Amino acid sequence: MVGILAVWRITHLLYGEDGPWDLMVRLRRSAGEGFWGRLLDCFYCLSLWIAIPFAYLLAGQWGQRLLLWPALSGGAILLERITTRERQVPPAVYVEGDEEEGKHVLRQG
Repeated sequence: MVGILAVWRITHLLYGEDGPWDLMVRLRRSAGEGFWGRLLDCFYCLSLWIAIPFAYLLAGQWGQRLLLWPALSGGAILLERITTRERQVPPAVYVEGDEEEGKHVLRQG
């Protein structure tokens, strides 16, 4: 549980907080639009990378580390979903049918 909290805290700091003296804002701006910039814009992706050193330090064997790595990231993601105030609802997709669409039938009677 402590590992999940630590992964969430560091990921949240890098992903969505200003940080002391706006350090995190400056870090995200300097990362630009490349790999690092995209990584800092995605909580899910970033949590995977942040979880690697925690899994390495918290587990004793490589098999355990490989299982703990996505578990820590998944726990951090669940915690982020629980604590996020803004619920982004995906927009409803509405597509009007073609007027000619209903006129085609396989069997005419």
